[in-house]
Amino acid sequence: RAPHTYLVRAIGDSMTGAGIYNGDLLIVDRSKVAKHDDIVIAAVNTEPLVKRLSYQHGQAVLLSENPSFAPRYILEGDELLVWGVVRYSVRSHD
Repeated sequence: RAPHTYLVRAIGDSMTGAGIYNGDLLIVDRSKVAKHDDIVIAAVNTEPLVKRLSYQHGQAVLLSENPSFAPRYILEGDELLVWGVVRYSVRSHD
């Protein structure tokens, strides 16, 4: 599906509830339009994140899938860029 598909390595533990673990390789489709409940690669004020996209009362919120991490509300003045929708994850068992 090139050139619309790219790979990115997950860093951190914020998405473990969705089965995405530190070091996993994520396959991302940038041709898909992100919708409510998709797991996305996004940037908030240039900070890259892997989160679940949610809309609550018309406001965009990026949610972690680990209760230790707070939701990231997109506030007025924040810049949110969605770089693609995560389609698959691959884990090394070394």
